[in-house]
Amino acid sequence: MAKEHPQEETPDHHLPKMTKDKPSVPYRALCTCFSIFLLLAGVTALTLWLVYRPHKPQFTIVGAAVYSLNVTSPPLISTTMQFTLVTRNPNRRVSIYYDRLSAFVAYKNQAITPQVTLPPLVHEHRSTVAVSPVLGGGEVPVAVEVVNGLMMDEVYGVVALRVVVTGRLRWKAGAIRTGHYGIYVKCDVLVGLKKGFVGQVPLLGNPACKVDI
Repeated sequence: MAKEHPQEETPDHHLPKMTKDKPSVPYRALCTCFSIFLLLAGVTALTLWLVYRPHKPQFTIVGAAVYSLNVTSPPLISTTMQFTLVTRNPNRRVSIYYDRLSAFVAYKNQAITPQVTLPPLVHEHRSTVAVSPVLGGGEVPVAVEVVNGLMMDEVYGVVALRVVVTGRLRWKAGAIRTGHYGIYVKCDVLVGLKKGFVGQVPLLGNPACKVDI
């Protein structure tokens, strides 16, 4: 029988070795610089926010007038009202730019006037601005419950209304301007109003306005 010869093992040094490429020095330096840049940008943004942190504007209603209030079928409400709103910018370093504003009057959570567009407004820091928009002038379809409730309130002489202001604003601090933010203001007011009366009406209590950004 033939004698089997053992196969010779190939020395390890003849096998190709797998090598792992190491990142080049410029690549690691670039990553380090980019990380430091992001860190500094974050710290700068946080510092600016803490220094110029904008506060919401404040709104209040100081006057009201009713020039007409009519109800017709099917039912429709036609009214013309005027409210004087005072808005205050409480920020010491930040101005407010109102690029788009509109307002309407609601009763029992239903609009009784069409939306009226207000002119753009620039609100400097620590300043107060008064606007007196005339709202209404067109017929608005409403529910029967709204008509009945409004007529009943006129009999008692106290009508609960809500003035709603919506729009978009920006904050500006020095050369820095933010993007646009939506603003929603609702002011609940009680007015002394008897059926058939026109002109200035008294505000009962302290009208409260809630501002959401």
